[in-house]
Amino acid sequence: MGIYEELQARGLIAQVTDEERIRDLVNNGKATFYIGFDPTADSLHVGHFMALCLMKRLQEAGNKPIALIGGGTGYIGDPSGRSDMRSMMTPEQIQHNCDCFKKQMSRFIDFSEGKALMVNNADWLLDLNYIEVLREIGPHFSVNRMLTAECYKQRMEKGLSFLEFNYMIMQAYDFYELFQNYGCNLEFGGDDQWSNMLAGTELIRRKLGKDASAMTITLLLNSEGKKMGKTQSGAVWLDPEKTSPFDFYQYWRNVGDADVLKCIRMLTFLPLEEIDKMDAWEGAQLNTAKEILAYELTKLVHGEEEAKKAQESARALFSQGNADNMPTTELEEGDFQEGKIDILAVLVKGGQASSRSEARRAVTQGGVSVDGEKITDIATAYVPADFEGEGKIVKKGKKNFRRVIVK
Repeated sequence: MGIYEELQARGLIAQVTDEERIRDLVNNGKATFYIGFDPTADSLHVGHFMALCLMKRLQEAGNKPIALIGGGTGYIGDPSGRSDMRSMMTPEQIQHNCDCFKKQMSRFIDFSEGKALMVNNADWLLDLNYIEVLREIGPHFSVNRMLTAECYKQRMEKGLSFLEFNYMIMQAYDFYELFQNYGCNLEFGGDDQWSNMLAGTELIRRKLGKDASAMTITLLLNSEGKKMGKTQSGAVWLDPEKTSPFDFYQYWRNVGDADVLKCIRMLTFLPLEEIDKMDAWEGAQLNTAKEILAYELTKLVHGEEEAKKAQESARALFSQGNADNMPTTELEEGDFQEGKIDILAVLVKGGQASSRSEARRAVTQGGVSVDGEKITDIATAYVPADFEGEGKIVKKGKKNFRRVIVK
C-alpha cells in the first residue's frame, strides 16, 4: 500500500484535481507540497492538527513539505466558513503569532537538512505593487466564477467586503510564487479551501503553461456534522499554556462513541490493520478505544511523558484517587471578598463557567460537586484554609474537573 492508498483508507482525501498524477507524486516521493497556516492566534489548534499530521505522513513517505505561514494573508483574513469579517490584527500581533506557529510545527515536521521548508508569504505579498498585480494577475480571474465559490456565497447575504474578496487571489498567488521559486507542485488544504486551491492551479496554468495539482483533506466533523476541536470554553489549542495536556487528553477521551474509531483512523499513526480490528468493538470496548485515541494524540502534541501523566491523572480521577496532573486553579488574595469566595466565583475563576449566570445554572441543575459532594446552594462559600494542602477537586458536569488551591 502506497501513502496515497493509505490516506484513502484512513478517510483523509476529499477532492483531487488529477488523481493519477497526485498518486504518482506522493507514492514516489516526488511531491513538494504546501499547506498554508494563517496566524489568526498565538497557537495552532485542533483544526490545524489533521493538516500537521498529513504533512508528517507525507514527509515520512519521502515527500518535501512547505509550511507556509500567512504573514501576508493574515493582514486580510480568510472568509471561508465565516459569517462575519475577521478582526484586523496589527503587524506586531501577526509576527508574534507567526513565531509561535514555527515553534509548534517543529514537533510534527522535520525541518533539518533540507527535508522541509518554512516560508512566510509576507516576504512577497507585502511588497507587491497594486497596479502590477491588477495588470499581471487580474485578467486571469473571472469575477462571475469567483462569486460561485462556496466561501463567498456564504458571505453574500451579510455582505462581502472587497478586502476579503481579494483573499482567493492572494492564495492563488502564493501557489504561483511557491511553484516558481521552490518547485512546489502540490497544494493541500481543508475541503473548504477547494475554490481557492483551484484558483492557484489555474493561475499557474494560465501564466506559466504548466500543471500543478491540489488535494483537499476531509474536514474533521463529528457525527452531528459539526467541526470538532471546540468546547464550550473555546478552541482546543496545541499550546499547553492555553489547553493543558490533561484538558487536551480529556477532550479526546470524551469524544462520542460514533466518532472515536473515525478519529483513530484519521488522526493517529497506529497501523491500519490494528485499527481495522477495532471496528468490531462496542460497549465498554469503545471506552478503551477513547483512551487509546486520547493517549496517542496527547503523545503526538505534548510528548510521551505528558501523555502518561494525563492518562494516569484521568484514571486516578475516575477511581477517586489522587490526580496530581489535573489542571489547577490558583486562587489569590484578591479573589476572596471579606475572606470568602463563593462557588460561582470559583467556577468562573477556573474557566469552568464563562459567567456567574452560567455557573448559577450549573449549580441549580445539580451539575457541580466539590470533593465528590454535590453543591446545590449557590451561596456556598469557602475560606482560604479550605483550599490549603492538596486543595479541592471541583467538578462541573461529568467531565470538567479542576483542582483549586490557594496561591
